[in-house]
Amino acid sequence: MKGGLGGLMKQAQQMQANMKKAQDELATIEVEGQSGSGMVKVVMTCAHEVRRVSLDQSVMDDKEMLEDLIVAAFSDANKKAADTTQKRMSGFTAQLPPGMSLPF
Repeated sequence: MKGGLGGLMKQAQQMQANMKKAQDELATIEVEGQSGSGMVKVVMTCAHEVRRVSLDQSVMDDKEMLEDLIVAAFSDANKKAADTTQKRMSGFTAQLPPGMSLPF
């Protein structure tokens, strides 16, 4: 029984190391969120670090519209980051027992 528990612990440690490596890789992957047909763009990593915000000159005159477009672009980028993270980490969740999930 000790060998079984030791093997399980070794597998858990390996999975933890692989997850850490995947999370480190995700921190470097950039996604772009857009709104207003590309008039507002937000580039962030899958670790939700904002890298760039681009605003088309045409949206500068309407403050309320610009605010809404920025929110929409951030939401789009967040969704893309979450989708990318889910796809990348799905291999780990497939290894878990039924009903157990990982915090991303």
